[in-house]
Amino acid sequence: MQEDDIPDILEIERRSFTTPWSETSFLNELQKTFSITKVAVLENHIIGYFCANYIFDEGHILNLAVHHDFRRQGIGTALMNNAINELKEKDCRFLYLEVRVSNIAAIKFYERFGFRIIGFRRNYYINPKEDAALMMLGL
Repeated sequence: MQEDDIPDILEIERRSFTTPWSETSFLNELQKTFSITKVAVLENHIIGYFCANYIFDEGHILNLAVHHDFRRQGIGTALMNNAINELKEKDCRFLYLEVRVSNIAAIKFYERFGFRIIGFRRNYYINPKEDAALMMLGL
């Protein structure tokens, strides 16, 4: 992921989430020392992306989205596999993420990688207000 990618990323972000990240949020991730940011590209077009952080032996998936025209084609799986492999290389032993409790498709997606729900974050999301399922994967 590069700064020039952000306009295309923001378009996917706005179509994917009711509370999308801002341009500043993505720029901040690009500048963090312990951040991993990647894009999926097809024919010079960004069709997906992920952002993750890591510290010590823990990783945290912050954001993952695929352009709506390319969903259910393995792009999200490729992005997740890339994130997991890179975080393993950083010596992460645990990987966390939050997901809306109503987003059953996403929960099932993450469960396919071995994530499990370990708790909930009450009123984590706004627009609409909703709890997050906290999921963890042992690496």
